[in-house]
Amino acid sequence: MDNNDIMKKLRVALKLRDDEIVDILKLVNFNISKSELSAIFRKDDHPNYVICGDQLLRNFLNGLIIKMRGPMDPKKQQHDGE
Repeated sequence: MDNNDIMKKLRVALKLRDDEIVDILKLVNFNISKSELSAIFRKDDHPNYVICGDQLLRNFLNGLIIKMRGPMDPKKQQHDGE
């Protein structure tokens, strides 16, 4: 299973639209257009298919954490850095 498959499965499981995924990525300051995102969800034999990199998946998962749980408290961030 590759990153594209993981993104597809998360989109279906969480019932996310492309614009919602773009908004989740904006939470972590990662900008992507809907057309760039749709290229990730295409079949791998399609001419406009794009491989989903680790950075995109990582940022999506971090944005999803913020969306579901909210941003991390500044106090917790300080303790993690010590």
